[in-house]
Amino acid sequence: MKKIFTTAFICCLALVAWSQNTIQGRVVDKNSKEPLELAYVRWSNNTQGVVTNKQGYFTLNKTATDQSDAALVISFIGFVTKEIKTDDRTAIVVEMEKGPVNLQEVVITPQSTAASFHTISKIDLNLQPVRSAQDILRTVPGLFIGQHQGGGKAEQIFLRGFDIDHGTDINVTVDGLPVNMVSHAHGQGYADLHFLIPELTGSVDYGKGPYYTQYGNLGTAGYVSMNTVNSLDKSTVKLEGGQFNTMRGLAMIDLLSDRQKQKGTNAYVASEFLYSDGPFESAQHFKRFNLFGKLNTHIGNSNKLTLIASTLSSDWDASGQIPERAVKSGLIGRFGYIDNTEGGYTTRTNVSAQLTSYVSPNATWENQAYYSNYNFNLHSNFTFFLNDPVNGDQIRQREARNIFGYHSKFSHETNLGNWNLQSVYGTGFRLDQTRNTELSHTIDRNTVLEYKQLGNIRETNAFAYADESIEKDRWRFNIGARIDYLNFHYYDKLTTDQLPDQQKVIVSPKLNIQYTLNTKTQLYLKTGKGFHSNDARVVVFNRGYDILPAAYGADLGVLLKPTRNLLVNVAAWYLYLKQEFVYVGDEGVVEPSGKTRRIGIDLSARYQFNTWLFADANVNLAKPRSVEDPKGENYIPLAPNFTSTGGLNWQLKNGLNGSLRYRFMGDRPANEDNSVVAKGYTVTDLSVNYTKKKYEIGLAIENLFNVKWNETQFDTGSRLKDEPDPVSEIHFTPGTPFFARMKLAVFF
Repeated sequence: MKKIFTTAFICCLALVAWSQNTIQGRVVDKNSKEPLELAYVRWSNNTQGVVTNKQGYFTLNKTATDQSDAALVISFIGFVTKEIKTDDRTAIVVEMEKGPVNLQEVVITPQSTAASFHTISKIDLNLQPVRSAQDILRTVPGLFIGQHQGGGKAEQIFLRGFDIDHGTDINVTVDGLPVNMVSHAHGQGYADLHFLIPELTGSVDYGKGPYYTQYGNLGTAGYVSMNTVNSLDKSTVKLEGGQFNTMRGLAMIDLLSDRQKQKGTNAYVASEFLYSDGPFESAQHFKRFNLFGKLNTHIGNSNKLTLIASTLSSDWDASGQIPERAVKSGLIGRFGYIDNTEGGYTTRTNVSAQLTSYVSPNATWENQAYYSNYNFNLHSNFTFFLNDPVNGDQIRQREARNIFGYHSKFSHETNLGNWNLQSVYGTGFRLDQTRNTELSHTIDRNTVLEYKQLGNIRETNAFAYADESIEKDRWRFNIGARIDYLNFHYYDKLTTDQLPDQQKVIVSPKLNIQYTLNTKTQLYLKTGKGFHSNDARVVVFNRGYDILPAAYGADLGVLLKPTRNLLVNVAAWYLYLKQEFVYVGDEGVVEPSGKTRRIGIDLSARYQFNTWLFADANVNLAKPRSVEDPKGENYIPLAPNFTSTGGLNWQLKNGLNGSLRYRFMGDRPANEDNSVVAKGYTVTDLSVNYTKKKYEIGLAIENLFNVKWNETQFDTGSRLKDEPDPVSEIHFTPGTPFFARMKLAVFF
């Protein structure tokens, strides 16, 4: 089959070859036979070249100079650069082998703005150790996360001057599956990434701002799109153990023979188990189990089928946020608790089927259908005895959910005279149905004192988009538009007076322009409109008013490669929201905060000292403000204004590798007039590994210098037992102290 497919492919390319002055080919991974998109192809005596398309195809002219003695040079981050003598061939297949990261392989081309974020994340993913799904999010420059309830709850996210809560303004996907939960029991856009086994991550694509037609709802601050590997280089069994009774086991098993893999069929399963008590005085008893399976196979010569199934089960206890006054008075320690009956459990099962059809070397049609079953139960107590001095203020948020979705995308590339035209058209839908979405007042997780909200939600999002990229010489214009239809239904079980469904249509145009001066410098302008929806309960209760607040953004940036070993991206950006109108699940109320404006500067740099030592740094400045409030009272609570991440990464030939990394969050306002401040922090992590062909041993240390830091902070009004009056002040979750873990992995 392999020989038949390869022969047919070469014959096809030969038939469509423009002339003997043109060479066409395809670049693929030697092991998996997967196409390599954005590989750079040039002649050895010329720095100008082309990049491969989605299917790995490229077309390169011979007419610029006499290529009779020149070799074809193919490079791609994380693969060994290859030189090929083409002789008189006009069509070839290039198989690339994985190898060390080399920044010299990065070349700025007219496609670089689209690819630059992909390139940066590819570098980071190859070099930085990933210990959890949260670490994968941290590879996005400027993105911060914080855990504040026992490890099993979705992390709080910060990006571009946003306190995104658990996902309100960032669109997150894995293998095309939506991670965000709309109209969630705990908060809009809730993005729990814990069903992803971190070692399976193959790529991380991201973009900041509302400039991308493929990502609609919630994508105001940006998007993060992750994909798992299609094949395993080797099977792995890994054991980890560390402080705080932390244990982790991982198995990734390749199911097929090398012969089957050479034919383009890959299949594997992976499983992960984690247990940790955490550093808290009241043990978390955090348990998480993941099971994941993936199959890729060719159907005929022009179709590829990808099947994915996964399941997550997680439960934990928690101490929640604690008030500063309780720690300062000595009532509790930094890792103590006021109410240790918090905690919860969650499960998620996913199935996905994707058919990729290679209509021609320049046209791809992708169709994906998916289903998720999700259960969530969370107990919290943020105010202690503020509302109920006798029983306490514990709440329960619970839901059962089914998600059905379908996405179809057609990509095509052609030439119109001297212009290169790249077209992407897509359509699809997502349907969320919840049962017994609940907010209730409880005692000790068991007894319900009062149902504050209880009902069933149905939210439908149908969409279509078109995206055109026109390229000529140094110019590239990207024009796109997206249309979304949303329908909201809520059946309230606490009343007989039901409100009608609400619906809305919103159009989001995009315009992006770039100019490539040379292989070292590129300028770009990005503009676009986005939106985030509101909770279905809010929409129905408000009878459809202000349900899809629009966001308008612009980026002006430059991509630089001033030396062979340095890559720099700088962008000044602006983002305006017509309304930050958010459902607060903890209270069951709506908090409209009016129009907001954010401006800022992002800087990302990657530098390679030599063949084994790398450095990176990200600096992110933002000025988030409310537009309608007077100066001095217009701060946006918990919105970050200065963050930075970076570090050193090393990979020696003798097998020693690792990293020393920091993350910095500056002080930020905790309320509207900045009279209460959430304190900043700097935390340093160390990872050292010794990797050989058959095994790996390693040590990972979080918070190397054992600094005292607060991972999440809120200005909350609360009352402790026997306090006569409530007090409003910072409540925080303490950050992890010095935490060491050892690991042993065996490869086979």
